[in-house]
Amino acid sequence: MAACGAAGRCRPGLLDSDLKLFDAVQARIRESDAQVQTLATGDPRVRWVRGIPGFGRFFAVLIVHEIGDVRRFPTPEKLSAYAGLVPSIHASGGKVFHGRLTKQGNKWLRWAVIEAVRPAVASDPELRQYYERLRQRKGPNSAKVATARRLLLLAHRVLSQERSYRKPTGVIPRPQPRTALMKPLPAAG
Repeated sequence: MAACGAAGRCRPGLLDSDLKLFDAVQARIRESDAQVQTLATGDPRVRWVRGIPGFGRFFAVLIVHEIGDVRRFPTPEKLSAYAGLVPSIHASGGKVFHGRLTKQGNKWLRWAVIEAVRPAVASDPELRQYYERLRQRKGPNSAKVATARRLLLLAHRVLSQERSYRKPTGVIPRPQPRTALMKPLPAAG
């Protein structure tokens, strides 16, 4: 086949090469889907994470394999820091300033939980309410990151407790940050 441009000039074989490229990409997508299916089959951790709103098979496999052994992270805050979903902190003169995301840590894990926010907010009314409340106060990007941290907290919980996600009845308690800056200073003396 020949592909013709707007000027009427035809380039033989261009459409054929594009179709071959399209077929090669489609074959690669099928291979990737099969690999994700293989990784998901028989792993209870993937099943547990898939129960959390926003996490389908691909994101569940990615999250489980990027986290590895959840016991490496004694608290959800440590996991959030590993994913780079915590703000940078600068302290000077007794004042603490919170900056942008550190973006240090696992970029794939960070990407997966941030991308999972939209379907999670669309499917879960409590997460939507949480997101909307933050969006009105802090803006859409801060709300998205905070909701991603909430999803990561849920993932940490189901993986560390080795159980499926159960939708909470009532209000989810807000996690308290555990930073060195919040510890009281020793008494002078």
